[in-house]
Amino acid sequence: MISKPKLSLRGLRTFCVAARYESFRTAGEELFITASAVSHQIKSLEEELGTLLFDRNSRELKLTSTGQSLYDDVNPLIEQLNAVAAKYKKGAIKSSIRISVQPFFASEYFVPRLIEFTAMHPEIDIQVGTSDESSEKHPSDADLSIRLFKAPPANMQSNLLFPLRLAPAGSADFKKQLKTKNRKIVSDFPIIVHETYPKAWKRWAKAARMELPETGKVTRLDSMIAVVRAAQRGIGAALVPVPVGELWFKEGSVVRLFKDEYVADVSYYLVCSEDRAEDESVQLLRDWIVQNFAD
Repeated sequence: MISKPKLSLRGLRTFCVAARYESFRTAGEELFITASAVSHQIKSLEEELGTLLFDRNSRELKLTSTGQSLYDDVNPLIEQLNAVAAKYKKGAIKSSIRISVQPFFASEYFVPRLIEFTAMHPEIDIQVGTSDESSEKHPSDADLSIRLFKAPPANMQSNLLFPLRLAPAGSADFKKQLKTKNRKIVSDFPIIVHETYPKAWKRWAKAARMELPETGKVTRLDSMIAVVRAAQRGIGAALVPVPVGELWFKEGSVVRLFKDEYVADVSYYLVCSEDRAEDESVQLLRDWIVQNFAD
């Protein structure tokens, strides 16, 4: 017996928007997701159908003949579904999701982009809680959590987002006075240490084959936000998480001191409690997080 493909409604919606504009970027802007997320959904839909829907070989994105036929068939149905959803949305009961995120990830990376999801799904209330950066436990009162784990909890559903990578960074003035010779730092090099990762600098030096000064001032802090703020003020060099810290690199509040990175033995995971895994709202948020934050 030949099994029929299970088509994703979200994928079909995304396809119709991309087909209308013949642009993944413009579709992403309307859907409040990235162009790469649009491309990923379209690719998944093509794999489900076993055929190409867009011609990607030309300079401009064009529908294939199959893609045009699918659009003609599906778009009227999607518009009807949207109309039905709009009819009942005002009276819909809001669902609520509690997600626990480590403070640094929440304030600098997750919350600034959460507006994209809330704009798409105003019927879903999101409660973001922050908790200890050093804890590897999924909080019992959370539906979802984004945390650093060596291995995610075996009794919960999880998605790998990206490994923790640490890059040396400091103020622009700090970099100006930095001097090295034969893979050895010979200038004054005060360092800022996150107390959760006390050996990170030694491990970075080993991975980068760089010799740190034997003596030097060490500032120890217990939060990553404080570590970065100290680096911005020129107190010393800090190991900044990548890609979380890319915003600072782009705006120039801190700069990379070396291109070498240290890949830690922990990774950011999205974890979901089993009793909420089948909830439609939770699934929507999980999908959005994976599409927008996973490597």
